[in-house]
Amino acid sequence: MRALVLGGSSFVGGRLVQRLLADGDDVTILNRGKSAPAPAGVRTLTADRRDIASMRTALAGTKWDVVYDVSGYIMATDAENFTGLVDILEGNVGRYVYVSSVMAYAQAGLFPWTEDFAQRDEPPTTYGGFKVFAENLLLERHRANGLPATIARPAAIYGPDNNIFDMESAMFLRLRNNLPVLLPHGGLVTGSFGHVDDFVGALRAMATADAAVGEIFNVTGSGITAAAYVQTLAEIVGVTPEVIHVPDDMLDELEKPAFCRLFRARHHGVLSTQKIEDVLGVPPERGFQVGHEQTYEWFLSSPLAGEASNLADPLWGKGFDLQYEEEIVRRLGAMA
Repeated sequence: MRALVLGGSSFVGGRLVQRLLADGDDVTILNRGKSAPAPAGVRTLTADRRDIASMRTALAGTKWDVVYDVSGYIMATDAENFTGLVDILEGNVGRYVYVSSVMAYAQAGLFPWTEDFAQRDEPPTTYGGFKVFAENLLLERHRANGLPATIARPAAIYGPDNNIFDMESAMFLRLRNNLPVLLPHGGLVTGSFGHVDDFVGALRAMATADAAVGEIFNVTGSGITAAAYVQTLAEIVGVTPEVIHVPDDMLDELEKPAFCRLFRARHHGVLSTQKIEDVLGVPPERGFQVGHEQTYEWFLSSPLAGEASNLADPLWGKGFDLQYEEEIVRRLGAMA
C-alpha cells in the first residue's frame, strides 16, 4: 500500500512507520523537516500544516492508498488549515485514518464510554474542541462526498519511545529513586491506557477493513485508578511507593503541575473498545501490567533510565519537576 503518515517522526507516528515497513508498505512521511532523518526506505515530504500553500506544493499530484493523520491536533494545525488539507486529499486517498482523542468526549459519570456518547462543546482552538471539529468535518465529507474517513479515539498511549515524559518514564524515575509520589483526588481518578503497538495495530486494521469507513472507534480500554497505576508500576520496579495525597483544596494553589497530568479530574473516564473488537475483529489489547512490564524493559535499556534532570518535550511541553514535587511534599509536611 502507498501510505502517507502525517506526523511520522516520533512515538505513535514512529512506531506506526515501523509497523508499515514491516508489513511491506511503501511509506512516506510529511513533517516540517525539523525532525530526525526518516528510517531507511521511507520518503519525506516537507511542509508545515499551518501553511496550506506548502501543503499544496508538497502533495500536488499525489495519490495515496491510505493517509494516517497522527499529527492532527491544535498545536500543529488549526481548523482552517485542516479543512484545506481535507480539500487537497479528497478524491486522492483510498482511506483517511484520523487519530482523534478521548478528549473529544464530554465528561460523563457513566462508564465505560461508547462511541455514541456526547462530544464536548468547546471551540476548535482548544485541544478537545479541535478534535471534535476534525471528526465532524471528516464525517460530514464522508456523508456528502464519500470521503473514506475513519476515526480512532485513543486515551493515554504508553510504551517504547513515548515522548510524553510525565507518564510512565517519570513514574519509573520517581520509583527507582525512592521519591514520593503525589496523588490528587484520593488517587481515585480513573483513566484508560493502551500500549502503542496495540494502537498502531488498530490503526492498520482501520486502514484496510471496509467496515471501518465512516465510523468512530475507541482504542485503549484498560481502565485503572491513579492509585492502582502507581502501585502496579511500583510492583514492576520492585519497590514500595511512598504515596503522598494532595488535598483538593490545595490544587488551585499549585503554581505548576506537581503530578502526572492524567491524575487530574478532567481525565476521569474509561473507554469501551467493544465496537472495534466486534466490527473489525481487532483482538483485545495486552493487559495494563504486561504492557508496562514490557515498557519497563525498554526503559531500562534507554538513556532515560540514567536521567537525573527534569524532562519536557518541545511540542507538548508536558514534563515533570522533581524538585517542585519535593517542595510540595515539604509544604504538606508543614501543614500536618
